[in-house]
Amino acid sequence: MQARYLRSAAERVREQPTEESLWQVGSGGWPPDKQQPRDVQHLHKKGGTAGTDVSRPFDWQPHCVATSRRQHDHKGRLPMEQTAKTDFAPSTPQLQPLPSVTQNSSGPATDRTSLLGGPTMPALPTFSVSTRMRGRHLLTDTDLTPEEVAEVIDTASRLKRLHKNGQPHHYLTGKSIGMIFQMPSTRTRVSLEAGMAQLGGQAIFLGVNDLQTSRGETIADTAQILSRYVDGVVARVYDHNTLVEMGENASIPVMNGLSNLCHPLQAWADLLTLTERFGDLKGLKIAYLGDGNNMVSSLMLSGAAMGVSVTAATPAEYAPSEQVMQYAQWIGNSTGAHIGATTDAHAAVKDADVVYTDVHVSMGQENAAHRAVSLAPYKVTPEIMESAGKQALFMHCLPMHRDEEVASEVVDSPASIIYDQAENRLHMHKALLVHTLC
Repeated sequence: MQARYLRSAAERVREQPTEESLWQVGSGGWPPDKQQPRDVQHLHKKGGTAGTDVSRPFDWQPHCVATSRRQHDHKGRLPMEQTAKTDFAPSTPQLQPLPSVTQNSSGPATDRTSLLGGPTMPALPTFSVSTRMRGRHLLTDTDLTPEEVAEVIDTASRLKRLHKNGQPHHYLTGKSIGMIFQMPSTRTRVSLEAGMAQLGGQAIFLGVNDLQTSRGETIADTAQILSRYVDGVVARVYDHNTLVEMGENASIPVMNGLSNLCHPLQAWADLLTLTERFGDLKGLKIAYLGDGNNMVSSLMLSGAAMGVSVTAATPAEYAPSEQVMQYAQWIGNSTGAHIGATTDAHAAVKDADVVYTDVHVSMGQENAAHRAVSLAPYKVTPEIMESAGKQALFMHCLPMHRDEEVASEVVDSPASIIYDQAENRLHMHKALLVHTLC
């Protein structure tokens, strides 16, 4: 037995360890718009720039949101210094060739053998991004300046090209995010999970019954605990104040996956779609028909920042938030965007580049029957699209109820770009993750 063991042990080949793929992000650390006291004192902590000392680009705080401990600059957006660039230059790991897998089948040799792996892994393309968004919370549309919105659109476009060309882009290897979802999701959840996988990281889904918050643990405690485990949090919540409390207690970036106040991730992805279609965003006109909900709030705020005019056609009782409209109009004054509301659907869509709608009755809303009756005249029909003009495109943030808020003929027409919108959620989410986690 001993001789047999010695003989077999001599035939064993010691496994060669692979060289770990490493890269350095940035050469000079964090050079943000304002020096963050917590960053300076605790550079060793994970995250750290998303706490109460972070300045926000716009000084907007809706009345329904708990007042932050941050001190705001009442002159509006805070100044940004010159963007610092970062290069991703990973080393190329040396891997041992994997043996071919031989199949016992007849036919040509190519059908009997599958070659897996190879001597080396391809190097990642060099990719530069600014570091000024690193560690920042993204809770509302106004948490990014117009320059930063343009930057993440550019990053999303480049990541999309890499993905389409089959080029690896594992820029977040070793990173992880927690995804807190208090309500169902298709596009937000799947695009974030797939996006983190494509970036080399991991997304951990945390449903409403997966956390101890369902048994009384506070949001503050949950935020502090998650800050020790993951590198970022994306939360989809019913009450926007939950996000605010989470952001005030987390030392990692927190993103708004949707709240009752706004839906910035969708709006920024929509701007990416419009950039692909029209090239330049400035001067475009969006006509929104339906309920004056969180989606129209984000369209107004993000659209105004980029010079896109937004007119909402809604029943008077379901008009957009007056506070959101006033703030969007204030932003639009500096970009040339017109932000307004009306009860006349045909007047709103006149000469519009885009006709946009959302479901008439969202999850958890009361008086569903009354809403459906009141919003019925704001259904997007072929006649509405004809009033907009032949150039008009149709957009919907999805999910949709065919033949309720929009006619099936419009959904399936050449003017519809709803599936391009849905796809771009993936690429925009990846861009935001790269900018906030790298």
